[in-house]
Amino acid sequence: MAEQKRDYYEVLGVSRDADAETIKKAYRELAKKYHPDMHPDDPDAADKFKEASEAYAVLSDTDKRAQYDRYGFSAFEGGAGGGFDFNSANMNDIFGDIFGDLFGFGGGRSRARADQPMRGDNLRTGVRISFKDAVFGCTKEIDVNQKEECPHCHGTGAKEGTSPQTCPKCGGSGQVVRTQQSMFGMVQNITTCPDCGGTGKIIREKCPHCYGTGYNQTRKKIEIQIPAGIDNGQSIRLRGKGDPGTNGGGRGDLLVEVAVTSDPKFQREDTNIFSEVPISFAQAALGDTIQIETVDGPVEYQIRPGTQTGTRIRLKEHGVPYLRNRNMRGDHYATLDVQVPTKMNEEQKEALRHFDETMGGHTSGPAKGRKHHLFG
Repeated sequence: MAEQKRDYYEVLGVSRDADAETIKKAYRELAKKYHPDMHPDDPDAADKFKEASEAYAVLSDTDKRAQYDRYGFSAFEGGAGGGFDFNSANMNDIFGDIFGDLFGFGGGRSRARADQPMRGDNLRTGVRISFKDAVFGCTKEIDVNQKEECPHCHGTGAKEGTSPQTCPKCGGSGQVVRTQQSMFGMVQNITTCPDCGGTGKIIREKCPHCYGTGYNQTRKKIEIQIPAGIDNGQSIRLRGKGDPGTNGGGRGDLLVEVAVTSDPKFQREDTNIFSEVPISFAQAALGDTIQIETVDGPVEYQIRPGTQTGTRIRLKEHGVPYLRNRNMRGDHYATLDVQVPTKMNEEQKEALRHFDETMGGHTSGPAKGRKHHLFG
């Protein structure tokens, strides 16, 4: 007795009203999970892969899906639906549509030609700037190693008076196609041509000036505008400043990573700046007008009498400009640090003892020999 087939929708784990994209996604996940190449020693995986592929071959085709929905499996057994032979289905199209370059399957329509325009590679470099340059932005000049088209061969890589020849192995496509029989029919495996390296061209006589590469390395000075508000580790993209493309393709981009030197006075968190401001005991007790150093210069601030150490002051819009809107800025937070004197003469000590007594303290008499006194 033949084994009863499972419903195609059940096989793929989708509802009967699933759209084409949902069906495709479900099959892709199952195919990746059970592909025989991933489980060479598991015969059950091959059976599940074939089952899923058969379900997808039917449900991905609008006409065949309609027949299946109406007649079930009998639609493909020579009955009312006219019949459908799974083994004769164009599985190359199915694999090419689903896997792309995942397993190397697919027909010729999925292969890129070697003579198509190819964009050049991106280049990466770095630049170091100061803390204030990061806050306000600046202009920097950097040295970059770039490829430039060889003026002698004009990018062909061939010696003057000669030209590259079409690769006889791949016929200029840059790819080699191998067709082999599998349990699902004929499958194509596409690889880069080993003779031309995927270029589709063979250079018999190389240009002596660029050694057949078609390009020369040059060192260029490039001026870059660093925007206000950039942070350490962020990058600037300069479009079209990378390596040149091939076959008329555009240049790649230059990515410049910014390293910001730390500042001894300021620390940054997002768009806010933080600092510590020392004040004397007398200033904290009596109040005073102090100057707080900011990236914009000194700012006057009136502290109240009785200010405690650790008091935080907010100076609005003295922080870092927003990277995408330099008209908006963060804030500057200054933490006041009351400084306790470490060295005093006898007159200063006596003055503090007197102050302590008037405040109801316990200090009295000369401090000499009295280790328990506050000022001794």
